[in-house]
Amino acid sequence: MLTAMKKQFEKQFDAQPEVAAFAPGRINLIGEHTDYNGGYVFPAAIELGTYGLARKRDDRTIRFYSLNFEEAGVISFSLDDLDYDKADSWANYPKGMVKFLIEAGYNIENGFDVIVEGNIPNGASLSSSASIEMLTGWLMKSLFNLDVERLELIQLGRKVENHFIGVNSGIMDQFIVGMGQKDQAILLDTSSLEYHYVPTEFGDYTISIMNTNKRRELAESKYNERLEECQKALALLQQELDVEALGHIDEATFEAHAHLIDDPVLLKRARHAVTENARVKAAYDALEHSDFKRFGQLLNESHASLKDDYEVTGVELDTLAESAQQVDGVLGARMTGAGFAGCAIALVHQSKIKALEEEVTRNYTEKIGYAPSFYHVNIGDGVKSIEL
Repeated sequence: MLTAMKKQFEKQFDAQPEVAAFAPGRINLIGEHTDYNGGYVFPAAIELGTYGLARKRDDRTIRFYSLNFEEAGVISFSLDDLDYDKADSWANYPKGMVKFLIEAGYNIENGFDVIVEGNIPNGASLSSSASIEMLTGWLMKSLFNLDVERLELIQLGRKVENHFIGVNSGIMDQFIVGMGQKDQAILLDTSSLEYHYVPTEFGDYTISIMNTNKRRELAESKYNERLEECQKALALLQQELDVEALGHIDEATFEAHAHLIDDPVLLKRARHAVTENARVKAAYDALEHSDFKRFGQLLNESHASLKDDYEVTGVELDTLAESAQQVDGVLGARMTGAGFAGCAIALVHQSKIKALEEEVTRNYTEKIGYAPSFYHVNIGDGVKSIEL
């Protein structure tokens, strides 16, 4: 891939790249819509991701080119004009990173040229936006010798989503893209940012990623609406509970105070946030004890909660997950990511991968009208420099 990218770089910019980097995508094993509720998440970086090449310029012009969106051509703007512009399309994500790096006091004194190419399926909810944000931050760190730590890049990436793109997401995606390690998931407390690595050892089982092939635009989804609903539910609970987030409430305490939430929709949203947080902790314990059957059950329970209480699945994700759950050799399946399309994951015995793909494809195509896609990927490192 890099060889072809270097040729394209020379073709588009008539120059040689100076630095190269890779930022992964991610799956979240369990813990959905808990990160902005101050709870736990359990993500892992995957070996699919975004590659980038860059070089400094002598002026203040910035040029981006994506091999995934060649029809957009070279997107160009000035270092002196880093405001959001809908016409700049996908390049608003890297533009936001550059803007916030400069605002944080880092010296990016010249323009630059960047070419990117990703092999994360577009709109698949495997965190392509966090991947491009962290890739851009790492390229800037390399190109301009910035003394910026990974955690600050992670926090700036979230700031791009929240204050530049306008999606009120949590920190999970940027955190795992920035901090991922090969063959390790991360158990992350999103309130304190305390974390530790957990080996992703599933014995004879493997994680299969199942793509609905229905594109999901996060900013246009009901993501912000769910955040608002959770905040309203929290405010009602705070009439009697001294807590800062739904993720700080255990299940027993929640049930004892659920009467404070007089709106049935808000009650469902809060119940998901609380019970999903408990499932993350239980899943961590199950994986620590190699109890894959229990881990799979928790995946099933997570999907049911996301479907019934949080209402972020939809017919495509439900068909994938529920079809997979019926396949012999599958211990559990759930949607992963924000929902409203994108991907689901299944914990499947290695000898039953073909059966999973055949049975799910048959059910899904019959109900939805087109086929899903499947990926079996390794757990990889976070953002890093690579050799040209």
